[in-house]
Amino acid sequence: MMRYLRKITVSDVGMGCMGFFHGYRTVPDHDEAVDSIRAAYQAGCTFFDTAEGYGKEHFFPDQNEQLVGEAVHPFRDQVVLATKVRIEPEEVAEYGVEGALRHHLALSMENLQTDYVDLYYLHRVNEDVALSDVALAMGKLIDQGLIRGWGLSQVSLDLLKEADQVTPVSAVQNLYNMLERDCEQTIQPYCLEDGIGLVPFSPIASSFLSGKLHSTSQFEKVDDVRNRVPQLSQENMDKNQPVIHLLNQFAEAKGVTTVQLSSAWMLAKYPNVVPIPGSKNRARILENLAAAQVDLAPVEMQRLDTALNELTIHGHRGMVEVENRQVGYNQATHTKWTN
Repeated sequence: MMRYLRKITVSDVGMGCMGFFHGYRTVPDHDEAVDSIRAAYQAGCTFFDTAEGYGKEHFFPDQNEQLVGEAVHPFRDQVVLATKVRIEPEEVAEYGVEGALRHHLALSMENLQTDYVDLYYLHRVNEDVALSDVALAMGKLIDQGLIRGWGLSQVSLDLLKEADQVTPVSAVQNLYNMLERDCEQTIQPYCLEDGIGLVPFSPIASSFLSGKLHSTSQFEKVDDVRNRVPQLSQENMDKNQPVIHLLNQFAEAKGVTTVQLSSAWMLAKYPNVVPIPGSKNRARILENLAAAQVDLAPVEMQRLDTALNELTIHGHRGMVEVENRQVGYNQATHTKWTN
């Protein structure tokens, strides 16, 4: 099965490659990491996501891109490569928006061992850099064949509309999972209408929906994103256990894992959603991808959605993060979702 990010064709489930060198501290053996990415391709994954900055906390900024580029090089033309760029006001003042983007893109293409990038995201909107100028420059890169499409990450509906009106956006990469459903009421209706793909990162809520995390779980103190996820505080993990109980019931009846059910739920819910679960472990990677084979009938979806809507979620991160300001981040929020 395939899905579309506007005009870009991808597998139902992609692979988030961030965790190899960023966000979850422990780093796998290099050859093992390459083999894991190639195993994902052999299992049917054609969509691989990285960013120029992944790795900078403890290694160097280009490391994740270089890993992905090496891994997919034998079958580069058969896959969709997505990477992300951050541009600073100082760069724009010296080189202009287009000049800054071209510099970053050239380095990313070198790292990825390719002469084009399929999907080029603006990693964060910077309030000091005009989004309309970024969108215009992205359009020029598309026209010149350097990128096939462009996207935005962690944005509001207003920001999406502003950018999309200048150069059509291919995909939005926002936080979306069973615990964080802001997208359903804001971003998603617009994306569906315009054929824009919604690419949820953290579709299993930083592993919480796997059922393997508990209030006693310990995270690394440095470069572990789970320290910043509101639902993963000790207090909120205890309070959110009813979600795990519910998933266990449905997953057991279906003969799948809670991880697979979590992604299958969003795949059944929306035709434009392409989750990109991340893992360093080959077995977990293949487990994630197998969610595409889980068929949830309409009656099953109705029962699952109804049950989820009756639960109160403790902790709310929000889907919007802007450079120089954070919007929608509220650890104290208790959220109850409705369709």
